[in-house]
Amino acid sequence: MTTPVWIAGVGMTPFGRHPGKSVSDLTRWAVTDALRDCGANPAALGAAFFGTATQGALEGQHMIAGQIALRAMGVQGIPVVNVENACATGASAFTLAVNQVRAGAAEIALAVGVERMNVGDPERTMAVFDSAYDVSDPAALTRALKDLGGEIDEPDLGHRSIFMDIYAALARNHMRLYGTTQEQLAAVAAKNHDHATVNPRAHYRKPMTVDEVLAARRLSYPLTVPMCAPVTDGAAAVVVCGEAGLRRLGAPARVEVLAAVMGTGTDRDPRDFEGHQSRVVSARAYEQAGVGPDDVDVAEVHDATAFGEILQTELLGLVPPGEGGPAALRGETSLGGRVPVNPSGGLESKGHPIGASGLGQIFELTEQLRGTAGLRQVDGARIAVAENGGGFHRGEEAVTSVIILRRA
Repeated sequence: MTTPVWIAGVGMTPFGRHPGKSVSDLTRWAVTDALRDCGANPAALGAAFFGTATQGALEGQHMIAGQIALRAMGVQGIPVVNVENACATGASAFTLAVNQVRAGAAEIALAVGVERMNVGDPERTMAVFDSAYDVSDPAALTRALKDLGGEIDEPDLGHRSIFMDIYAALARNHMRLYGTTQEQLAAVAAKNHDHATVNPRAHYRKPMTVDEVLAARRLSYPLTVPMCAPVTDGAAAVVVCGEAGLRRLGAPARVEVLAAVMGTGTDRDPRDFEGHQSRVVSARAYEQAGVGPDDVDVAEVHDATAFGEILQTELLGLVPPGEGGPAALRGETSLGGRVPVNPSGGLESKGHPIGASGLGQIFELTEQLRGTAGLRQVDGARIAVAENGGGFHRGEEAVTSVIILRRA
């Protein structure tokens, strides 16, 4: 029988721009809130997993980032493990913390993710994304994108992350296979911008219509700027524990971790979605959790672009293949719809501080399952799923995490 693991406390800074705040400041903010949430102090922690993907590149702190940031707020004397897994860094830290508790190596463990990406040098910030694919063979990336999305010549689109070109190529492939439209992508973006208007921690809180999204500045076709995640600062933290830890904290058992599963890709035709790692990893997660896609009441998925949400809702089994776009256009994935997706506003509007994004998803879903999400509350939410992906390798994300939670 699997040892139960519970989410005892969560904390999250507002996502956005935080001039004057250091990585240590943002870490302290999120971790202090998570500890306060479960009535704990730093001495209660038995282990910590600290996630950041850009601090080394942007600040030169390539090593011991977690030991420095956590010591600054009084977390000391315990194992601190630094985690980097591209955009799946936060979810990876969470999975490691859960496994630490399941293994009996700690009664109470902390996962925290943080980024300070707005450092006053946009060129340097964009450059960090160039290390999230195989830098030893950049020609392979060019070949993969051409194979997926065809030749496209748009030299006048301005500066952008290479991942916008990656997502655009994936989107064009999906459009060719399933008839997905740019209007459907805009419907996803408009939905998430609308959801973010009632999230006080979201980076962008301005509503947008489908027409406004379509009319915005173009990136690589079919993407426009509002379909894509902004460059964001922020931190999120989660305290997990077993039953002994719950007794120590005196915290109620309100949200249980049913599954926390990760995987990497395999050599396959990237147009074969049956073998996509998100489908494989989610199948393992559903089996571990003892639930299926039809049981899911609310989801947070990795929408670094609107197309990412369309693809992941299909791969998670929340909608049939090819139906991610039409379902969004029909309102099925909106608040009040059949299965609300990204009620937080998603990465597109809530923001995407890379190392914190996966834990930001857990923060949102914990609020949903506790019934404390306010105006974005999904009525009766009992089962929640989070999907977080990172990097790009041979036609798909380099790593995928799927986490399933249940209201106790």
